[in-house]
Amino acid sequence: MSILGHRVLRREDPALLTDGGTYVDDIVRDGAAHVVYVRSTVAHGHIESIDTDEARTAPGVLAVVTAADIDLPDLVPLAIVDQAMTRPVLATDTVRFVGEPVVAVVAETRNQAVDAAEAVIVDIEPRPALVDPEAALEPDAPLLFPAAGTNAAMVIDHHGDPVSFDDCDVVVTTRTVNQRVAPVPIEARSALAWWEDDRLVVEIGCQGPHPVRTALAEAYGLDPEQIRVVCPDVGGGFGAKAQIPAEALLLGELARRIDRPVRWSETRSENLVGMNHGRGQVQTVTLGGTADGHLTTYRLEVVQDAGGYPTMGAILPFATRIMASGVYDIAEVEYRSRSVATTTTPTGAYRGAGRPEAAAALERAVDLFAAEAGLDPADVRRRNFVAPDAFPFQTPMGTTYDSGDYEGALDRVLAAAGYDDLRAEQARRRAADDSRLLGIGLGCYVEITAMTGGEEFASVQLRPDGTALVVTGSNPYGQGHVTSWAMLVAERTGLPLDRIEVVYGDTDVVPHGEVTGGSRSAQVAGSSVDDAAGKLVALARDRAADLLEAAVDDVVLDAETGAFHVVGTPAISVDWAAVADTADTHELLAVSDFSSGGPSFPFGAHVAVVEVDRDTGQVDLVRMVACDDAGRILNPLIVDGQVHGGLAQGIAQALFEEVRYDPDGNPVTATLIDYAVPSAAELPSFERVPMETPSPMNPLGAKGIGESGTIGSTPAVQNAVIDALAHLGVRHIDMPLTPERVWRALQEL
Repeated sequence: MSILGHRVLRREDPALLTDGGTYVDDIVRDGAAHVVYVRSTVAHGHIESIDTDEARTAPGVLAVVTAADIDLPDLVPLAIVDQAMTRPVLATDTVRFVGEPVVAVVAETRNQAVDAAEAVIVDIEPRPALVDPEAALEPDAPLLFPAAGTNAAMVIDHHGDPVSFDDCDVVVTTRTVNQRVAPVPIEARSALAWWEDDRLVVEIGCQGPHPVRTALAEAYGLDPEQIRVVCPDVGGGFGAKAQIPAEALLLGELARRIDRPVRWSETRSENLVGMNHGRGQVQTVTLGGTADGHLTTYRLEVVQDAGGYPTMGAILPFATRIMASGVYDIAEVEYRSRSVATTTTPTGAYRGAGRPEAAAALERAVDLFAAEAGLDPADVRRRNFVAPDAFPFQTPMGTTYDSGDYEGALDRVLAAAGYDDLRAEQARRRAADDSRLLGIGLGCYVEITAMTGGEEFASVQLRPDGTALVVTGSNPYGQGHVTSWAMLVAERTGLPLDRIEVVYGDTDVVPHGEVTGGSRSAQVAGSSVDDAAGKLVALARDRAADLLEAAVDDVVLDAETGAFHVVGTPAISVDWAAVADTADTHELLAVSDFSSGGPSFPFGAHVAVVEVDRDTGQVDLVRMVACDDAGRILNPLIVDGQVHGGLAQGIAQALFEEVRYDPDGNPVTATLIDYAVPSAAELPSFERVPMETPSPMNPLGAKGIGESGTIGSTPAVQNAVIDALAHLGVRHIDMPLTPERVWRALQEL
């Protein structure tokens, strides 16, 4: 019986749940000094002077470093972003967001570094703040980067003729805000660096050590072989740890300066203002179609807040554009976006990275259209899905979906939720003028995973003791790779899981690797592990044939027992231990650099059921039913965990979370008292409906699952709240749908 598709307990969890694993802060390095950063308290301004005299003589201080003391190149944005919008490692003459590092203080202890940092005086002459990305595009807006001559970091213009709504029976349009959110990983950012002769060693919580090594090599002018990057256990990343932060990049210079290891770990308040934020789009959606519910024309215009230093966040509209038409066969689609520099924390990748924004815009528009046309929102969706026999399907954006059954997902989730009964109960409450308003919201989505395709390294080695060593370029930070990759090897070889070791996260051990992100792991890295395991079986079969004194073509592996035998004579066999005994002179090692044939497109449908208190605006999410199709499922237990985490984060954006600034650019959500991360008490037990539509893009048939939960849940919950209020005349409310916002919407009727 195959191990794949079964609920195998995660092998990683006992350590993580008992002694907590090994994170950067757990690593002991003799003589390590502590780094604390003095950060800007002004959103936008000119640095007039920096007084470090008192800090330099403070107890335990080993170094105080400003931009004038270092010679590291500015961080250059991606090539498609305005190249004038570079970021210095430490602020030079201008600060562009509250929390930007200005001075690095190195001391014997963290407390001493904190005390000395508080003694540094940074005199900043304030300049006008740019908090609103739409206002930052106005002709008279002050320029954040004068050399650029604009605050627009990247522009995507529609290719082709603009769409026309003249022939539409029904047209709806609205402005929606997909608000900024903070990733808030359990483990904030941290790193440890030192030099071994002329070689830089960095231990850092990240989403892939090899891209970090590349960035360090570019910054320090070193060959990659002169740098070793080790990634221990990581307490969450959600995309925000995909790039090395400036604070960690500087550690190599600080370690060299004091000739000792240095370590840096930020506080939660630093994390909330210093780590890249997610989302941050202002969207104008216009959707048109026929009176009977066929959607024909769609326009999406996006203003993306890229923050003080446009980088990854500036390119998120590309992903939004790719997925603009979602699960629907809409003939005419128009898309435009502008990414804008503002005096706020830079934005970046966050679970979904541009795809949840696309789904949120379109799914709100579909509900608005259904309401305007007087149709059930489920019926409108069903009438416009891409047909199951249309795949591979190319959208008006030029995106080619691999496989899908969108109507099937909706049918399953509606049946599981009891949709007709919910609508009947809603009608009953409305007729009774019940103050507990019932709302039912739908969110249908398709997303792109392994967007850039690419390859991933994997090797599987049979060791002399008969165990297998798996080396992977994919770096987990909660995804369960150790269990999944061991399952793939067990499936191929018949070795038990406890005889398979998985190693990752060290550039001295793993030849090369990519960022773990974009939900690419199972379909790219998993396929590479599977391929390497298959190659190992072929190598071992040759050895087994010698032991059995048989022709190679006559020898087979019984994966149930992990034994090789001649076809038809299973009674005489050799196991992996016997094969391993032959490896004295020739190592049994199989290597794969599997390259995906292209991205895959997971999809799904979510139903949210809410109760809204008409008198207070309080929203209670009472049910969340989700059907997420990620192709062939390797381990349903891991998939459940990924979906549940994604649902929690998507629901949190809909109801609770928002990064906010005052007009002067001061963050007002810089602690977890102000920034509302929900606990389990605020969330219902999730109901998951299974469905599998294999992808043709990889041999496993797998699609990504890590981000799907955040994509369908957010519009489902938003639509549910507005659905609860629709009969009272409420048409739209922006997220998060807090009690105050809901109450105000009711008062304004």
